[in-house]
Amino acid sequence: MDADRESLGVRRLLTGAVLRSVGRAVDMGVVELTGEQGEDLALHIQCAFRVLREDKVLLGSRDMTYVRNGAEADAFDNFTTAYDDRAALLSRVLGGARPKIENVLQSPTGALTLEATGGFRVEVFPDRSAREESWRAFRRDGEHYGFPPGLV
Repeated sequence: MDADRESLGVRRLLTGAVLRSVGRAVDMGVVELTGEQGEDLALHIQCAFRVLREDKVLLGSRDMTYVRNGAEADAFDNFTTAYDDRAALLSRVLGGARPKIENVLQSPTGALTLEATGGFRVEVFPDRSAREESWRAFRRDGEHYGFPPGLV
């Protein structure tokens, strides 16, 4: 699939979806959404990313490297990092706010921005030179799109 068609697929898939939660699977960021028809959608992120509201960073991929106060040295393995605390809180906020994706922007270099109601935004920025998967947007048991194009 060429890059333009894949970019169009990502926009069609995610526009109108509701941001439901954020979390992680090991060191991969996970954003879960509900599509316009009630279907489960997800964005799996294996590069730098952040979640914002207005101009405030609420959660960033680097937060996974910081142990929360009172946690042990194995906080990453036990899901007790600053990221895990903030993701849990943010997921509760998203559950109440139900921000809807209004705009999906993608650059030729793989940067992906999801702009949602309520001032919420997810920004993804591939930060490696190797041709490895940086992110993937998909419908469970359905189509998958990602960066670099054609790799997913």
